[in-house]
Amino acid sequence: MKIAITGKGGVGKTTLSAILSYLYARDGRRVIAVDADPDANLASALGLSQQKINAIKPIAEMSELIEQRTGSKPGSMGGVFKLNPRVDDIPEACSVDIDGIRLLVMGKSKEASSGCYCPENVFLKRLLKHLVLEPDMVVIVDMEAGIEHLTRGTAEAVDAFVVVVEPGTRSLQTARTIRGMANTLGIKDVFVVASKVRDSADIDFIKANIEGMNLIGYISFSADIVKADISAAAPFHYALNAVIEAEIIKKSIEEAVNH
Repeated sequence: MKIAITGKGGVGKTTLSAILSYLYARDGRRVIAVDADPDANLASALGLSQQKINAIKPIAEMSELIEQRTGSKPGSMGGVFKLNPRVDDIPEACSVDIDGIRLLVMGKSKEASSGCYCPENVFLKRLLKHLVLEPDMVVIVDMEAGIEHLTRGTAEAVDAFVVVVEPGTRSLQTARTIRGMANTLGIKDVFVVASKVRDSADIDFIKANIEGMNLIGYISFSADIVKADISAAAPFHYALNAVIEAEIIKKSIEEAVNH
């Protein structure tokens, strides 16, 4: 199963991605957590130390690997290169293990925009599309904030497309835009998770503004999540109430996918 988690920047999508990763790992599933956001924070939310985070080299910056697989140097525009480079060995070779979770940090070329037709983006999109070939594996993709990343190459083969929102007009506008783009790409169901919820009025406000999308759960505003962030610790280990709420979200995703 592949779960893509997106939303406006700062709404809590990385926190949800990290907690879900731990929940599936706790179930004994093989978990690949993919940080597809150039502003990479998933490693920290999974509890990796800053020293180890600094040692991670994003896949988009592995110039020799990308050139070897695509036949063209990263940063080059146009030209001839392989559109279907080999990527099956990447999850094992280029990931970092965190408590049984394999973390892949995608990164982004400094020279290239998200939609460019260049070797590194072809390679990253091919890798995202390839992930999930084995029955016991779960891939959780922490997507880039906003809408610019949504292309057919990154959205294909996603079982659950989750938009995280907070009680705010701008966040919900982004969610509606994402829903429209996702439908254009053939993604029929877009699920919504409410984040930083303070009371029932927040939930009612979100329900009234998601225009047909399915609200599958919420994460309450939590001082424990804030403390975990300040301490560079995994919210899974410090925010018990958020973990309980995420378990409900996880169950809702599974029921929707298996329906």
